[in-house]
Amino acid sequence: MKPHYWDAACTQLSRGDPVMRGIIRACGPAHLVSRGDPFQTLARSIVGQQISVKAAQSVWERVSAAARTVTPARVARMRATTLRGCGLSARKAEYLKDLARRFDAGDVDPAQWSSLDDEAVIADLVKVRGIGRWTAEMFLIFNLQRPDVYPLDDVGLLRAVLLNYVDSQDPAAMQAGLAQNKAAREHAVRVGERFRPWRSVATWYLWRSLDPVPTEY
Repeated sequence: MKPHYWDAACTQLSRGDPVMRGIIRACGPAHLVSRGDPFQTLARSIVGQQISVKAAQSVWERVSAAARTVTPARVARMRATTLRGCGLSARKAEYLKDLARRFDAGDVDPAQWSSLDDEAVIADLVKVRGIGRWTAEMFLIFNLQRPDVYPLDDVGLLRAVLLNYVDSQDPAAMQAGLAQNKAAREHAVRVGERFRPWRSVATWYLWRSLDPVPTEY
């Protein structure tokens, strides 16, 4: 289901920024989609850390096939060797099992997050092993569908900002900008100010400028 704010956000972003207007038009009717299940959203985010979207999807499909039913109780009982056989590193297998145990025991309670602001949700999530700020921000965007999240630790976002919002479209200049991570982040922060209060929407479209196939966590 389309987030309730999506059309209004697209209208405002398009009016205020001709570059974003072009990206939005190129994407057509596509929009952010959430799978809706908090555990699976976080589990998929852990699987996707530091690997490509394509590789993450392949690993997730193998995990799903091995689990048969991807629930906290089922994943908590899976052997680490089984998870590693699906393509997970030993550390990611540990993180996934720890997340499953916490959900199964009730130590992680998604019901309370709807009443918390973004930073409070992030603070709660990063207490879990294997969940850092990037993973928590992916959860805010893809599960809680918060409208103004801007994940500056995401290399794809930084690359897309440099690609679309630099004076020179020279690929070498873009790579140099990425290599200077501090400079790339500072540039992304400045560009992001024009997207408030719809930075989640702008981020999603910037990702689409790199890869037209939407990621669904």
